[in-house]
This record gives sequence, C-alpha cells and structure tokens, in this order.
Amino acid sequence: QVQLVESGGGLVQAGGSLRLSCAASGRTFSNYAMGWFRQAPGKERECVVAISQSGAGRYYADSVKGRFTISRDTAKNTVYLQMNSLKPEDTAVYYCAAARTSNSGSYYVTQVAEYDYWGQGTQVTVSS
Repeated sequence: QVQLVESGGGLVQAGGSLRLSCAASGRTFSNYAMGWFRQAPGKERECVVAISQSGAGRYYADSVKGRFTISRDTAKNTVYLQMNSLKPEDTAVYYCAAARTSNSGSYYVTQVAEYDYWGQGTQVTVSS
C-alpha cells in the first residue's frame, strides 16, 4: 500500500507559478513510476506529466511542454510539479499517482488504468 498526499495548490493569476508536492509513504518509493493528472469539471482525467522510476524518462502533455516540470526526490519520497506561466485553462484538480512497474529504466506511465495509487487531489485555480 502506498499513501500519496498532495500539497501546494491554490489560486494564482495567469502567468504565475505554483509548485505541487506529492509525498509518498508506505512501499518503496523508488519502485514506482509517478505521474500528475488533472481533471477539470465535465472533462476526463488526463495525464499532464509522468516520470519513470529512475527519473530518466519524462512525459509532458503538449499543452504543458515548456511550462511544467516534473521531478522526484527519492531521499524525500516526494515528486514535484513545477508549474510556470500558468493559464486559466490549467484550472483543475491535480492528482498525484503511483504505478508499480518492474521497468527501472526510462519507462513512464500515462494511462489512468495503469496507476495503482492516487492522492486525494489538490485544487489549482488560475484567474485571468
């Protein structure tokens, strides 16, 4: 069992920045690929960014490339999402997720169904 707790959400003006954190506890953090998803009202949950077990592989949705950065700190069992140049369309609930995988290389996971554990979500609101 893995417990994930997100923090760092809030209200920010367009063009601003936020950093989300996801603290993991329970199983060995390094055995999991991690991802950040978001879900806006009336829309499906989508993968925004993902990172492999080692951190070598990273995925960015086209909508956030050049603005968002995912990173992980194994010593702190934490994954981060740095969000810059925020836009109103980034407004959503952001979820951290963990996927158990035997691939320790650059393999990352982007599908909701492949994730095993989810955080409770944190609201990000970007005002225009």
